[in-house]
This record gives sequence, C-alpha cells and structure tokens, in this order.
Amino acid sequence: MNILFMCVANSARSQLAEGLARSMFGKKASFYSAGSQPSKVNPLAIKVLEEISIDITGHSSKSVEDIPQKEFDYVITLCAEEVCPVFLGKTTKLHWPFQDPAGETNPELAEIKFRRTRDLIKEKIESEMPKLLTL
Repeated sequence: MNILFMCVANSARSQLAEGLARSMFGKKASFYSAGSQPSKVNPLAIKVLEEISIDITGHSSKSVEDIPQKEFDYVITLCAEEVCPVFLGKTTKLHWPFQDPAGETNPELAEIKFRRTRDLIKEKIESEMPKLLTL
C-alpha cells in the first residue's frame, strides 16, 4: 500500500505526517510526502520529531513530480486555510485539515505550535491509519 501526504510547501505538516506514519506503520505501507509549492523542510519539524525519536533529517521538500511515480492507494491533504494541492491520479482522496505551524514568527510560539501540530497529526494517524490499512 502506498500513501501520499500533501500540503503546500511540503515543509511542515506533510513532513510531520510522513515521519510519524512511517515510524508507526512503516512495515504495513510505504509513506511519501509532497507539496504544490515545495520549499525546504522546516527545522522545527525536524526538531519536534527528534523529541519523540523520529529522524527526518534526510527528508527534503518535494513536488509530486519529485517522488517515485507510484499508484497511491490514498492521497491525504493536510491544508486548512490554504488552497490544497491537487493530485490528478486515480486514488482515494482524504482531507485532514491542520493549521500550518510554519506561519508563526515568534520562535517560542512556533515551537509550541509545531509540537501541537505534531501531536494532533499523530492522534489522527493513530485513529485513522489502522482503518485505511485494513481496507
């Protein structure tokens, strides 16, 4: 099974989701992430996952064209307030909206928002992924 997480910049939410899902369910599926306007992996995404022993230091921000061309069983968009990327391939599309923590300019608040977003995405993956992997 192949699952793709998408957000606009592929710098925060989709990177968090890919790292979390791979850590929790990597033996049951292959997980990828991409964005419609890729930038770079946000250092705070790396930091908050390191805090829970998940290493994404080797990840890079990528567009759909940059990831292996596979048939995806699910494409999950994570945008809340922005226009989500569109995936044109044949797949089951799901939308899990999360606010983008990368927009916070205060460094202390940014860390808090990244941790909160990490924890919310983790809860969603824990509750929903087992259902997706058994279908």
